[in-house]
Amino acid sequence: MTDQRTPVVLIHGLWLHSSSWHPWMELLDAEGFAPLAPGWPGEPAGLLDARSHPQAVAGVGIADVTEHYAAVIKALPAEPVLIGHSFGGLIAQKLLGLGLGRAAVAIDPAPVKGVKPLPFTQVRSAFPVLRDPANRSRAVSLTAAQFRYAFGNAIPQEEADALFEAYTIPSPGGPLFEAAFATFSRRSPVAVDTGNNHRGPLLLMSGRRDHTVPDVVTRAAYKLYGESTATTDLKQFPDRGHSLVIDRGRRAVADCALGWLARQGITGRSDTAGS
Repeated sequence: MTDQRTPVVLIHGLWLHSSSWHPWMELLDAEGFAPLAPGWPGEPAGLLDARSHPQAVAGVGIADVTEHYAAVIKALPAEPVLIGHSFGGLIAQKLLGLGLGRAAVAIDPAPVKGVKPLPFTQVRSAFPVLRDPANRSRAVSLTAAQFRYAFGNAIPQEEADALFEAYTIPSPGGPLFEAAFATFSRRSPVAVDTGNNHRGPLLLMSGRRDHTVPDVVTRAAYKLYGESTATTDLKQFPDRGHSLVIDRGRRAVADCALGWLARQGITGRSDTAGS
């Protein structure tokens, strides 16, 4: 029997393993969706394997990740909803602009080409990678202190440390270099078709205490979609940081995404899924 549930593809960002989506998958499944959370290309399925074999993702770039998830989507029985966090939010926007998603939720998304604000906290969060040009072709790990600043600044130290132990893995440095030099590249892989009038609806979410992707960066991305007639919405969460998809407050974020999807006419079981 064909699964009639609406697929949801969950796309993580740098330094988090795909298993970080497990609580979301449980919720989405309970709501009648068919969730899946594929890792990035080369990412080992197990957390410990991913930590032990950082070379598996070294050299992976944004185009590689986009193509990887595009292949996943094309193999699905119906057009999926895309939910991405950080660089996963950027990838979700790229895929939606290419017509490869029914709708997308981009949470604290890495900046698309054309976003001009560059707050100090964003620079500091990326510095562990960008400080060494050789990291462009390497996989790089965060220390607990670096994770605390980049992800866990809006939650208690104890919780930040627990999340670091539960979900972090080495990640490729290339995407950060590609994003940092997007302005100087005519064909930057962080470019998104923000003017597409025929794409599905898009929700951008931001944590207003986010260090890695500050709220001003997400708001600047939102403005870039101003020329499109397709639905684009913005939701800001006060007192939330970059950990908002994995910390104790994640349910409020997930519920917001589900409520927005329902307002777009998208539910777990839908006769129009894939239409």
